Amino acid sequence: MILEVAIFDIVPGQEAGFEAQFAQAELIISQAKGYMRHELQRGIETDHKYVLLVRWETLEDHTEGFRQSPLFGQWRALIGSFFATPPAVEHFRLISER
Repeated sequence: MILEVAIFDIVPGQEAGFEAQFAQAELIISQAKGYMRHELQRGIETDHKYVLLVRWETLEDHTEGFRQSPLFGQWRALIGSFFATPPAVEHFRLISER
C-alpha cells in the first residue's frame, strides 16, 4: 500500500468553492483502479492550505493509472482553478503503525 500526500495551497477566499468542488472530485478519484481511500484535511494555522491523503494499492496505480487516465483530467478540471500554486505531491510507504 502506498500513501500519496498532496498539499494544496488554495487561493485565499476560495476555500468554500474548493470544498464544494472537491465533493464532486472525490467521486471521480474513487473510481480509479487501485484507489483504496482518502481523506482531506484543512489547515488550522493556514486555513487556505489543505492536505489530501490517498491510499493506493501501488505507486503505479496513482502515477500511471490515475494520472494518465481521463479520470485525472476530469478531477483536475473540477478543482485545478482553485490552486494558488501547483500542488506538492509525494509518495510514502508504511514503516510503522500503532
